[in-house]
Amino acid sequence: MHIELKEGKRYYSIGEVSKAFNVNTSLIRFWDKEFDILKPKKNAKGNRMFTPEDVKNLQLIYHLVKERGFTLEGAKTHLKEGQKKTLDKFEIISKLEGIKAHLLNIKNQL
Repeated sequence: MHIELKEGKRYYSIGEVSKAFNVNTSLIRFWDKEFDILKPKKNAKGNRMFTPEDVKNLQLIYHLVKERGFTLEGAKTHLKEGQKKTLDKFEIISKLEGIKAHLLNIKNQL
């Protein structure tokens, strides 16, 4: 799953995030409570506002739980033990998926 972050955008609402991941907002709230790595700000109304870094961390959590089938505890352990390595690998995979999508788009235009 490759999520495009908008250049210059500092915060994303929980609605934007849940739509981007195609999941319910309740799942995003649940993950926010479960994973210390997520630190969204809350506005005056108490609504969560996710930074681009939070979105990247959500991508990583989504990848581990939804795509690789980790349990929540397994994902937490994996993030704590090898966060830097996991994040580096995930960023490489994300960039390659973006390049692939771009190349497929070019191919379809030929």
